[in-house]
Amino acid sequence: MPPRNALDSRARNQRLGGAPDAKHATEITERNPVLAPLNESVLPHGIRSRLVPGINGLTVHLLEAGFETPHRPLVLLIHGFPELAFSWRKLLLPLAEAGFHAVAPDLRGYGRTTGWIADFDDDVAPFRLLNLVRDALGLVSTLGYRRTSVVGHDVGSVVAAWCALIRPDVFNSVALMSAPFGGPPALPFDTHATAQPAPPSPDIDADLAALNPPRKHYQRYFASREAETDIVDCPQGLHDFLRAYYHVKSADWAANQPFPLANGSATELAKMPTYYVMDRDRGMAATVAAHMPSEAEIAACGWLPDDELRFYSGEFARTGLQGGLQFYRGAISSRFVPELQLFSGRAIDVPSCFIAGASDWGIYQSPGAVEAMQGVGCTDMRMCRFVEGAGHWVQQEQPRVVSALLLQFLTGAK
Repeated sequence: MPPRNALDSRARNQRLGGAPDAKHATEITERNPVLAPLNESVLPHGIRSRLVPGINGLTVHLLEAGFETPHRPLVLLIHGFPELAFSWRKLLLPLAEAGFHAVAPDLRGYGRTTGWIADFDDDVAPFRLLNLVRDALGLVSTLGYRRTSVVGHDVGSVVAAWCALIRPDVFNSVALMSAPFGGPPALPFDTHATAQPAPPSPDIDADLAALNPPRKHYQRYFASREAETDIVDCPQGLHDFLRAYYHVKSADWAANQPFPLANGSATELAKMPTYYVMDRDRGMAATVAAHMPSEAEIAACGWLPDDELRFYSGEFARTGLQGGLQFYRGAISSRFVPELQLFSGRAIDVPSCFIAGASDWGIYQSPGAVEAMQGVGCTDMRMCRFVEGAGHWVQQEQPRVVSALLLQFLTGAK
């Protein structure tokens, strides 16, 4: 499959920074011309789409509300996978009505943000956590703010957590959604006198493959070469893939009855649905196709009607998914752990909260993370709420409840 929104192999970015050199910048511009902002007809009245250039090598597309009045406090909203700035459409106006300037960007690798490259053979370094934090910091600075609240969902929750951990002077409060933060990776401690080397860590991938039936972790799959082709070129088509994927991870799928796992062993992880711990020989497209909602269920889906889903499928048909999948490739690699260990022992000390759907298995996919977040990862957690009637897409499934909880937190964290 040819790369989408990407340079060919001759122009791969092999550097750790996000901004390409002059030669590659020219090639990026030629292959990835800046797109127009979204037509107003796509968005609720009061939400503006615009492009902001010069941010860590990117031209960032963002949606915003509350921009008419200067000097409002900023709230930065960071989406997850496979989502877009559009995923915050139901929260932007309530935040603006409460007096905030609410800004939701398309992340590096997504939507109408350009300047990134993402073929499977490209270096994933620009999509590593510290560079995504640099993207967020650059956007806040370019918009003329020195402080902001940051809200993240799914992968965006991970990015938001690291923003608050690394630059608490800028990201002075943080709301995490769906993905808990248990803290940075630890450095070995007090091991200088140990006679024997530490035993190797369990090979969870091998342990999952050894189960009957064999399984694999979805993050390992998302990091594989075949993932994008499997999804984008799937038999049911990208639109129906997204419909099934959103459905099966939502509260609409009655089988979502999550519970805490005893530990992180393969046997315990295999208790999760197959969209998290997959059948070894089946891709994600085939996995969710088995749970495609009926026409009646689609018609009854008030939180994601088909015209709104078609916006997602149209954007991802244009860009592909590799830009979003690059994050997973970096996340499962040991390559970037040493730089994250620079923050070993640090916690998020700014006011924080956690909001997730009560039907979201993502809360429990890392056993102990919710408890670690409240006891170690975040020292000033003001709220931890599991919203009934919502699965993984909590801010889209229950926007009124989430808006109220978020505003309660943000006004108390000022």
